[in-house]
Amino acid sequence: MNTITKAFDSAQVENAEKQITVRKNMDFSQNDIPKYWFAGSPFKTRVADSLQMTFPVGERYFIESVRAYRDDITDDKLKSEVKDFIMQEAQHGISHEQINDLLRAQGMPIDKMEKRLKSILNNHTKKLSREFNIAHTAATEHLTALMAKAFFHYRSTMQGVDPNMRGLLAWHAVEEMEHRAVAFDVMRHASKASEAQRYTAMALVSTLMPLFTLARAVIMLRVDGYTSFQIARMMVSKDGLPWLFAKEGILRGITSEYADWYRRDFHPNMHPMVHNYQDWVDVYEKTGDPIEAGNAMWAAGY
Repeated sequence: MNTITKAFDSAQVENAEKQITVRKNMDFSQNDIPKYWFAGSPFKTRVADSLQMTFPVGERYFIESVRAYRDDITDDKLKSEVKDFIMQEAQHGISHEQINDLLRAQGMPIDKMEKRLKSILNNHTKKLSREFNIAHTAATEHLTALMAKAFFHYRSTMQGVDPNMRGLLAWHAVEEMEHRAVAFDVMRHASKASEAQRYTAMALVSTLMPLFTLARAVIMLRVDGYTSFQIARMMVSKDGLPWLFAKEGILRGITSEYADWYRRDFHPNMHPMVHNYQDWVDVYEKTGDPIEAGNAMWAAGY
């Protein structure tokens, strides 16, 4: 196991650390996926579409940020983990691009959105330091790993979701948990990123990710033909912003683990894996079917 801050129990970290397994040739786009695949909800669907459409461009940025330190990594285990991290992220990008093709067929301005995101991240790479880019990547990886708990801890969250999309999100969530510590360990052990850069990166990601996600979702809903008034009504309904941010919203369940990022002794593996992680792994190893594995992970939720 990598050398990490010793302020938390090493047995806890050992229990939380899982082998990074590269799973290839995942395809979730071949079966009919309904337009509003998230339990028939236009708002939930477009919010999730808005988030997932960023992954092909975002994953490439994460890979570049980690690769920038390939000559600075001396630990053989971390070198191996970086290689597996890159391969997992590349596979995520391929599968999410297939879903983006479906969105393009619906008339969504995916190319324009991807171009805008690519411009922002290329600007980060060119104008910001290696240290800030790896801190930005590590912060985003922390958030995406926490989304596994946000979406799969309770069965009710993914109730009624199309099995293909649930399978895609479950597979992505599982692998985000497996490699959640890689960018952080590169930042901590191979870069000279400061604590201030780490905290600033998380504050930036935490602010811009929800704002841009909601902004893109609104654009998609307008393409769907909804008026501004109708979209506003969606947002204030129980399946709108309260679904995300209210006291019982899906994001409130991860606030404590999110806040741990600001601890000086933080490490991603101080958190246990989501309880139904192994259910996904066992079914996938038995069947080779990520959709069936996604169903098993969902069914094992509380």
